[in-house]
Amino acid sequence: MGTLKDRLNDDLRTAMKGRDELTTSTLRMALSAVRNEEVAGKQARELSDDEVLAVLKRESKKRREASTAFADNNRPEQAARERAEGEVIEQYLPRQLSDDELTALVTAALGEGGFTAKAQMGPAMKAAQAAIAGRAEGGRVAAEVRRQLS
Repeated sequence: MGTLKDRLNDDLRTAMKGRDELTTSTLRMALSAVRNEEVAGKQARELSDDEVLAVLKRESKKRREASTAFADNNRPEQAARERAEGEVIEQYLPRQLSDDELTALVTAALGEGGFTAKAQMGPAMKAAQAAIAGRAEGGRVAAEVRRQLS
């Protein structure tokens, strides 16, 4: 199997041939972000799949935030466009944990570390993040850890 970047390029070609404007523009934007990350720093390099995933997660988060901002400012067309772009990007991201799965993993991580007080939030978050391994957003994890420690 090829790399995630190869898959993005192949899907971009397919979208261009199918004249899918939304997918084409979204994948071009995502690949541009990946290329920018590759040339950032002192020397250009090829990104690993994990690094490409990190870039895609950032891009997805940008789309969610922009969608919320547009919706809050009474611009529903732009909000819908940002949501649609986010959905295209999320096809390449791993499935996010459900609330029940997140609660169970956080409970197990806090139990293993013996975390019971809110003063232990930092180490508890570190343990929870290690257990979750990027399958849920940090905000959701922090909210669940905070809820369980109080």
